[in-house]
Amino acid sequence: TFPSWVPVSRHLGHRPQFHPLKHGFDEWFGSPNCHFGPYDNRARPNIPVYRDWEMVGRYYEEFPIDVKTGEANLTQLYLQEALDFVKRQQAAQRPFFLYWAIDATHAPVYASRPFLGTSQRGRYGDAVREIDDSVGKILGLLQNLRIAENTFVFFTSDNGAALVSAPKQGQCSHTGILSTPVPRPFQVSHQLGSLMDLFTTGLSLAGLAPPSDRAIDGLDLLPAVLRGRLTDRPIFYYRGDTLMAVTLGQYKAHFWTWTNSWEEFRQVRGFRAAVGSAFHTTFSREDTSGPSGPCLSPGHLGRHGPYERFLLASPDADEPKDLDTTEPGSVKNNSMFSLNSPCQNWAPPGCERLGKCLTPPESIPEKCFWPH
Repeated sequence: TFPSWVPVSRHLGHRPQFHPLKHGFDEWFGSPNCHFGPYDNRARPNIPVYRDWEMVGRYYEEFPIDVKTGEANLTQLYLQEALDFVKRQQAAQRPFFLYWAIDATHAPVYASRPFLGTSQRGRYGDAVREIDDSVGKILGLLQNLRIAENTFVFFTSDNGAALVSAPKQGQCSHTGILSTPVPRPFQVSHQLGSLMDLFTTGLSLAGLAPPSDRAIDGLDLLPAVLRGRLTDRPIFYYRGDTLMAVTLGQYKAHFWTWTNSWEEFRQVRGFRAAVGSAFHTTFSREDTSGPSGPCLSPGHLGRHGPYERFLLASPDADEPKDLDTTEPGSVKNNSMFSLNSPCQNWAPPGCERLGKCLTPPESIPEKCFWPH
């Protein structure tokens, strides 16, 4: 084992069992969610920020974000925490694992004062420039400490190219960069991968096998990275218990797109129910001329990656059958996908010391509405 640290602002879940320190991390500075808000602390609480087990403040309060100007110093705080962690581990001559998950480019977008107004792409561009600068400082520290050649660096993004951004193509479809201390730098691999693969790949780097007492979805990417050997594998994308899209061979099937109605998104829908209501991603919400069947698109369209430009009709009736046979039939009966007790960040550990404990209103369990 070795020290691990996570400054994360992602959708971890608010309940105690999802705390990073209960899942292998040794230190934590961040929040269990993105910087949504600000809220009134009556109907909904501002999201707390933690150091290890206890909260140290809340977004928009102790950790201010100016929604009007977009100014916030959070990325700089996360950067300094990361640099300090790496320095401590190197001083103690310990290997380490750092998970640095900043969220400045997640709406509402923010950047620190030195970066605001410095890009030609508005506030989003400012945030990207600050993230780029921060990543550069982390990589520079690895070089200065002379451990860059003994460190694996994975740079990834979540969400991908959002459908709502498709008309202006404001996002990039290349969502993963891997820096490795191997003889062939600056190579490009066309291996289809996902963030789930980092777990299996990390174990492989350490010479370990994945657990055999459970199903592991991740693929070891080292054969592709080190030897250029590609593995043909499907990717299933779920939102809750609903299959949203599949990549299979040279094809992508989109069962839900931006043209689905709000009413459909509010329903618990599975693969079979959604097949007849998917439209091509290039149609607008008002356009009703989309195809009546699932959208099948070429999977390798250069820079048009997830925002597919051309509709590919199903060559024969066997293609949907192939997708149908690979749908996990038991997913709706799996407890992982069932609604559990609602819990929000009203009175997390440490709130007493800060005088920041809030009284929650009466709980009304309901399925979250997520139209994306």
